[in-house]
Amino acid sequence: MTKQAVIKPTPYFTHNNCTLYQGNVLNASQFEDESFDLIITSPPYNVGIAYNSNEDSNDYKEYLEFCKEWLDNCYFWAKNGARFCLNIPLDKNKGGNQSMGADLTTLAKSIGWKYHSTIVWNEGNISRRTAWGSWLSASAPYVIAPVELILVLYKNEWKKKQKGISDISKEEFMAWTNGLWSFNGESKKRIGHPAPFPRELPKRCIKLFSYVGDVVFDPFCGSGTTLLEAKSNNRIGVGLELDLQYCELIKNRLKENIKLF
Repeated sequence: MTKQAVIKPTPYFTHNNCTLYQGNVLNASQFEDESFDLIITSPPYNVGIAYNSNEDSNDYKEYLEFCKEWLDNCYFWAKNGARFCLNIPLDKNKGGNQSMGADLTTLAKSIGWKYHSTIVWNEGNISRRTAWGSWLSASAPYVIAPVELILVLYKNEWKKKQKGISDISKEEFMAWTNGLWSFNGESKKRIGHPAPFPRELPKRCIKLFSYVGDVVFDPFCGSGTTLLEAKSNNRIGVGLELDLQYCELIKNRLKENIKLF
C-alpha cells in the first residue's frame, strides 16, 4: 500500500492508555503505518446481523472485496512483527454455504499476512444450527460445526526481537497454547450489541501474544471488549468503531470499568 498523508481523527473517548476513535476501517489514512503490536478483532460475518451502520448480507464476492480492503489497511497499520488474532466463523450457511475460514485465511495471506496457527473456539452456549437440511435423510443434510476460529497471523516475522515483560502464568500458558479453547459466548442482551464477544477471548490473546505496554488495536471495536481487556492487562488500547451508537456504548462500558461516572 502506498503511504498516504495521515489525518489524525479526534478521539471519541480517551483515558490514560485507552483511546476510542469513531471512523471507518476502510479509510487507510486514519493511522500511521506500523502503529500496532497486536490486532484483535471480529469483523461482520455477512450473515444478516442487524447492525446499525453496516450491511451484513452482501453478495459473498462483495464481502470478500470488503475484507481484502480492511485486511490490507490493518497490514499497513501493523508494526513489523505484529500479531493478528482474527475471530471468524469456520463456515456459514446463511445465504449459501461458504468456507469462510479457509477463504479469509487465503485472502489474508495474499495481502502479506503470514500464517502461524488456528485456534478453534468451542462456544459452549452458542449453536450455529440454523437448518437441518433433509431431516433423517441422506438427500441433502447440513453439517454445521458449532465452533468459531481465531486465526493467528503475523507480519514478516514471528519471533519478537525486542525484549518485553510477559505477564502470563505457567498454568495459563500451558492451557492456552492448546489450540482448542472452550468458553461461553457473550449475551447480546446483557451487553446491548448484536454481536459481542466475551472478555475471555481478547484476554487470552493479549496475554499470550503481547508484552505489557504493547499497543493493542481493534478495528471493529463493537462493544469495546478488546479495549476493556487491553486496559485491564496493562496494554495500550486503541479501538475504531464506525457506528456512533456503539461508540457511546463502548464509552459507557469503559467509564463504568474505570469508575469515571
